[in-house]
Amino acid sequence: MATKMSAKHHPHDDAPDTAEAFRTLAALPAGQQRDTLREKLVEAWLPMADRLAGRFRSRGESFEDLRQVAALGLVKAVDRYDPALGNAFESYAVPTITGEIKRHFRDHMWTVHVPRRVQDLRNRVRFASQDLSQTISGRRPTVAEIAAQANMSEEDAQAGLEALESFTALSLDAELPGSNDGYSLSDALGAPDGRLDTVVDREAVAPRLAALPERERTILYMRFFDDMTQSRIAEQLGISQMHVSRLINRCCTQVRDQIMSGAA
Repeated sequence: MATKMSAKHHPHDDAPDTAEAFRTLAALPAGQQRDTLREKLVEAWLPMADRLAGRFRSRGESFEDLRQVAALGLVKAVDRYDPALGNAFESYAVPTITGEIKRHFRDHMWTVHVPRRVQDLRNRVRFASQDLSQTISGRRPTVAEIAAQANMSEEDAQAGLEALESFTALSLDAELPGSNDGYSLSDALGAPDGRLDTVVDREAVAPRLAALPERERTILYMRFFDDMTQSRIAEQLGISQMHVSRLINRCCTQVRDQIMSGAA
């Protein structure tokens, strides 16, 4: 069955007149004839899908990928369109294709993971800010103004504003804004602090040292905190240097064994 498709009676040059073809498609049973007509309809509307994809050229995605996404949206529109409802196919296809493209950006183009709810807030905040910029000059709209314009809470508006900065990620080598000395994001990152291990060791040793006899605690303090030699410790306590050495070794071994075994 031949179905004529012209390019008249539509507001866009790339919008063919396919009303009759869609009525025919709706009446055809599943089979080769229906599949062929469906393919012709998709082909007839591809120029419009390409035009819609072109609106998103400058958003970081290749045009060829955008064309494929728009084509997928077009196929969905052709399959779901019901001519019996009386609406022109174009009025149904345009939001379907545009929605498919926006969904692609939402799901695949965020370099920083943001929950879908926050992504939606981001879009509402962006549109509200654009609308307010037409009436407010000389300053940026406040969070309260954006919230009122977008009909949302100020908390949601703030979340949407923060998400505006999460669509892309900066390289760690990127120079920080306002920095003229090459200071980059990587320079602002923290690093493991080796002294944390010392803190852990001190906390583990403290109760074991406290349990030692007073003389042994004094000898260890003089040796490791006052940095006194064994000879000087022996002279100050009136004992031999060899005895000081034995006491230090015995105490260190005892504390180490207690820590390793987990004993109190």
